[in-house]
Amino acid sequence: MELDVPDDAMMAVPTAIAGFIATGDAIHLDGMFSEAGVTIVENFAPYLFEGPDAVHRWKEGMHQHAIGLEDLQSTFGDPQDFSVDGDRAFFTLPTSWRGRVHGTPFYEEGGWAFLLLREGAQWRLRSYGWAVTHIAVVDD
Repeated sequence: MELDVPDDAMMAVPTAIAGFIATGDAIHLDGMFSEAGVTIVENFAPYLFEGPDAVHRWKEGMHQHAIGLEDLQSTFGDPQDFSVDGDRAFFTLPTSWRGRVHGTPFYEEGGWAFLLLREGAQWRLRSYGWAVTHIAVVDD
């Protein structure tokens, strides 16, 4: 049976990344990244994380980016543009975030484009790109 949406094993990857972003706890990321060739595009400098230490530099960058962020909560929309080719899967994932930045409540909408690789029995992140499509200060 062919899937028309990412299964739970595939969705574990964005769930883990969102957990790390919300808490700063790298335990969420255990086993989530591909063994080699990870590339991440983010909305904080240096924007492109690639090379053998890409994951380490991205984690450090995310910690710096998250200074002043509190009470982060993410919500995923319906995955879009899903396809699988052998041991590769691609999908986009609309995502919204709520929280506080330096005490001010905010709401952010955006989307991720994910490329996953099946390594052994697990899907792992090979690449993602994040794009903010809307951000606003909101009332409590």
